[in-house]
Amino acid sequence: MSWGSSRAALVGVLSGLLVTGAIVISAGGADAKSTYESPYGYDRTWNAALRLVRADNGWKVTEKDAENGYLLFDYLPPNTKKTCPGTLELVRGQDSDAPVSVLVQLPDMPHFHEQVMLDALAAKMRHEYGDPPPRKKKRQPADPPDAGDAGTD
Repeated sequence: MSWGSSRAALVGVLSGLLVTGAIVISAGGADAKSTYESPYGYDRTWNAALRLVRADNGWKVTEKDAENGYLLFDYLPPNTKKTCPGTLELVRGQDSDAPVSVLVQLPDMPHFHEQVMLDALAAKMRHEYGDPPPRKKKRQPADPPDAGDAGTD
């Protein structure tokens, strides 16, 4: 094998590695977040989420804004003494009857910690408020009056 063909193969391999490295670097980390659709309305969901974080688990709330629907807290995983930052966000639906989306992010923890927290919130709400209220059905517009047959007479 000549030096020219070896050099071309080496350049090809190095180019491939550079492209692969650029893709991996630009892809970034996995920005995992877990969500739960709460049918209990914004106020009930906010109150239950705040009590879950502060009263039930004793985690320190570092910032909260009920109007904009976010809660920052120091999450303390089970069997550890080191806390990590956590966020809980509530997103209102299109109308007052729409479910509220609850998003939890614990970026320093495995994904299942977020899901466990959301499952605990759902169980707490069902225990405290009972079954979710039935969602009102949207009224369908009335059918237009029958104009009759438009055929020939």
